[in-house]
Amino acid sequence: MSKDVQITFDCADPDALARFWVEVLGYQLQPPPPGFETWDAFLDSVHVPEDQRNTRSAALPVDGSGPRLFFQQVPEGKSAKNRVHLDVRAAPGLVGDERTAVLQAESDRLVALGASELYRVEPDGRMEFGFITMGDPEGNEFCLD
Repeated sequence: MSKDVQITFDCADPDALARFWVEVLGYQLQPPPPGFETWDAFLDSVHVPEDQRNTRSAALPVDGSGPRLFFQQVPEGKSAKNRVHLDVRAAPGLVGDERTAVLQAESDRLVALGASELYRVEPDGRMEFGFITMGDPEGNEFCLD
């Protein structure tokens, strides 16, 4: 029996990081519970103080295919390379100059949203098709491939 997967990000600003990843993946912010127009209305109903409302956020695939992303506030910053990272499949099936151009265009789009381009691995004509390693606004590494 298969299981659902949720990917959890430890971060300083859950709302901002969730909004970034919504743009990267074409996801949507998780809507408030049924019966509430907004998250603030729900959080008011359960008496969550305003200064505690950005301790978590979530993003969902619009069409339901893909994992839920959960963002939880933690006090410490990122201190080392990720041991697990996301590969964002920006150029599936493409090779050569076409692949490179699509990856670069996506990198440029994400940099404009707050990401950073960390390094590139160029195609080698054998096993490596090339990819770009990026950092999200809080420094979590991910790859465009």
